Amino acid sequence: MKLSWKQIEPFVKSPDPAARVILVYGPDNGLMRERARTMGNTIVADLNDPFNAVTLSGDALLDDPARLADEASAMSMMGGGRLIRIEDGGDKLAPLLKEYLESPSDQNLVIIEAGELGPKSALRALCEKAKNAAAVPCYVEDERSIAGLIRESVQAEGYTIAGDAVSWLAGAIVGDRGRARSEIEKLILFMGEDKQITLDAVQTCCGEAGAQSMDNLVYSVGGKNPAAALKAYATLMDEGIPAVAILRALQNHFRRLHMVKARLQEGEDIGSALKTLSPPLFFKFEDPFKAQLGRWSMPLLEKTLMRLAQIEAQTKQTGTPVETLCGQAILGLSK
Repeated sequence: MKLSWKQIEPFVKSPDPAARVILVYGPDNGLMRERARTMGNTIVADLNDPFNAVTLSGDALLDDPARLADEASAMSMMGGGRLIRIEDGGDKLAPLLKEYLESPSDQNLVIIEAGELGPKSALRALCEKAKNAAAVPCYVEDERSIAGLIRESVQAEGYTIAGDAVSWLAGAIVGDRGRARSEIEKLILFMGEDKQITLDAVQTCCGEAGAQSMDNLVYSVGGKNPAAALKAYATLMDEGIPAVAILRALQNHFRRLHMVKARLQEGEDIGSALKTLSPPLFFKFEDPFKAQLGRWSMPLLEKTLMRLAQIEAQTKQTGTPVETLCGQAILGLSK
């Protein structure tokens, strides 16, 4: 079964019992593992339970195809279902999974963790089309989604967080759900008994989370400063930030410029136009943002957004030198 974006979170929290095989895939490795863990916990409380959970690699199954049927048909010693996790899944597993889905276990659950799979992927197509399987995509989340995660996480621990602190931190940790969780947990430990999280506290605790480099990148590109843009890009690469997250950050920046520019052309004053941005524009970036509004015309903004979307599509093609392609795009745009 193929899930719409509205169905994903409810499915993750309570998987459809009809799905005996669940494929979790996408470029956000942290989000993929978190969702796989959440669904796995609906079957077993401990994913490391030696009796009720087993983890197999995709290569191991290709070497010993009968292992899947053996593990999936095994009975739990304590009753209930067992969990079979397959790591590093890929299209070579599709024939094996297709055969298994002809007569799957009605108690044990198979969860496959994979990287990014294109629309033509055999494994993805199999799980999307089969009535007794499901495919759960895990794409890089935008700042709005991460902001929601921040609020939900800190509130669950009994804390409150200021709006500007949420905006700053969301920009800092966008790109990888695992990294985002780590920074949020670090922030909560840092706060201790102080339940009011301010911007100063977030910047003190998470100042090295990558926000400065990402901000430097998008504002250097928008400000036509290629040397600074490439320096920021190199820093982000060293920090392990996915290229697709960088492209999304650039798209988000130019989309915000485009939205405000359109309102200005309709006669709205700049103060009111800026207030429509969500998340709000951080105060220290107001001046450079306004300067870029004057520097970039509507046709050029539209052309830039189209180009960034095309580049992101190219990065999803097999064999594409993603880092080089992204670097060339940053250099071209900033010139």
